[in-house]
Amino acid sequence: MSSTGTSSSTGTKTVRLFVLDDHALFREGLLRLLESDSRFEITGHSGTPSTALPQIIAAKPDVLILDYDLGSQTALEFMRALQREKFEGRVLLVTAGLPDNDALTLIRLGISGIFHKQDSPESLQRAIFEVSQGRVLIDQQYLQTIVAANTPQDAPRFTDRERTTLRYLLQGLANKEIAAELNISESAVKATLQQLFSKTGVRTRSQLVLLAIERYRAQL
Repeated sequence: MSSTGTSSSTGTKTVRLFVLDDHALFREGLLRLLESDSRFEITGHSGTPSTALPQIIAAKPDVLILDYDLGSQTALEFMRALQREKFEGRVLLVTAGLPDNDALTLIRLGISGIFHKQDSPESLQRAIFEVSQGRVLIDQQYLQTIVAANTPQDAPRFTDRERTTLRYLLQGLANKEIAAELNISESAVKATLQQLFSKTGVRTRSQLVLLAIERYRAQL
């Protein structure tokens, strides 16, 4: 994640955001909310997927705030387009509701969290910041659906540290928090995650969480 701005109030790097939502009223209100928070910098916004895609690739935001229903398409098609462009930022989906199957597909496509529009503005600000720090925010209802729909399968051999890291990842901890729990450096946590990515064949934290629940929970 590459941040260039700095928050004057905290001295920490600002989180660079892009907002894609086809509802102008919600989008404008969201932009006003985020612009009032010194932790965030708006790199761009759009109401149409076709114009948003090149802007996002050029701006390279840390977090894309993505509406599920984009009018001409859903977030499913847009996430596939982002994958083809090798977008490396994190994606927080905002929605008034979506089918469980679509939620699971979006997690497989690499979204970092699902936020419901019915929740408070303060909750949204918190969710955006937590996703920017590496947390995976997936509602319990979707996790329960995954567990109910899948049975354990053969899994690669995990080391004790890899299993412990996976357990903390399932709890939603960021790298810094996992490092504190294990009394190791943050770089060691990142190295362990890279080993897990290599062993499981996934590329994002959310995909790793989903895979751990679907296939490897018996080992954890």
